[in-house]
Amino acid sequence: MGEETVNAEGVVISGDKEIVERVIKALKEVYDPEIPVNIYDLGLIYEIHVEKGEEGPRIHVVMTITAIGCPVTGTIAAYAEEAIRDAVPEAEDVIVDVVFDPPWSPDRITEEGREMLKAIYGYDIVEQWKRQMAEAGQ
Repeated sequence: MGEETVNAEGVVISGDKEIVERVIKALKEVYDPEIPVNIYDLGLIYEIHVEKGEEGPRIHVVMTITAIGCPVTGTIAAYAEEAIRDAVPEAEDVIVDVVFDPPWSPDRITEEGREMLKAIYGYDIVEQWKRQMAEAGQ
């Protein structure tokens, strides 16, 4: 793997920046079926790595889900893989791993995702969550 950096959204990235951007764009087309925000802006993506393979780039994405036991975990990961393969057809390999540690929290939602949720619900649900957590002493 190449040098790792953390982008503005808190995603660890490494490898060919142009391909990483294509992967991000593809992930922004995949939605959690219960939340009207794409999986990237929802903060479900932890890492995107692009390595040079023998026949093309090898892409590895590490992601999570909003709740352990989510019945569509495998489906979301498969949709993410398919979207990446469509966006980077020259890829030799695409692997999407789902992890549960660290657990997801609303803090991971990107600014763009927060704006989408504000447009839908009329308020900043992340700020509301933070207030509720503070009031509960967590």
